[in-house]
Amino acid sequence: MAKVYEFLANGFEEIEGLAPVDILRRGGVDVTTVSVTGKREVETSHGITILADTTFEEAGKFDDADLLMIPGGMPGSTNLNAHDGVRDAMRRQYESGKRVAAICAAPMVLGSIGILNGKRATCSPGFQKYLTGAEYTGELYTVDGNIITGEGPCATLPYAYKILSFFIGDDKVKALQTKMQYTHLMQSK
Repeated sequence: MAKVYEFLANGFEEIEGLAPVDILRRGGVDVTTVSVTGKREVETSHGITILADTTFEEAGKFDDADLLMIPGGMPGSTNLNAHDGVRDAMRRQYESGKRVAAICAAPMVLGSIGILNGKRATCSPGFQKYLTGAEYTGELYTVDGNIITGEGPCATLPYAYKILSFFIGDDKVKALQTKMQYTHLMQSK
């Protein structure tokens, strides 16, 4: 079973943090949410308090991760970018050839640690100045090698389904999309 960790900081965007976890878990992926606040409670950008599965300090080194993921939102993205442990974990994951994912404002973390140089990436419009060394695509999501970036809240579902496809394949993802009425949404006008 694939293993994913998602880092959560105070101020993360709810849909970007929780919808990918939901979709990946429905697809059979083992996802652990990791608070970087020093306690399991994390407050979202809209004042909702959630309880993460574990804390950064308790989680270990993340060496068993197939993918490390960070949601956007403000000030969540800047809080993630200020966390040296998150930055180091994301860099190590990328350098080991394993996948990293960031959406909305959170690709700023990838830009600031230098792993977007020569890559294609997307983010929330207005944050492309933080994609240091990258070609900004403006797409809902962009995959370049072992990096996947997403645009923002409305891109969360296609971004999450694309991440899931890395682990279970397109046919199973399409079946889940149908079951969750995503296919119907995309066909409606």
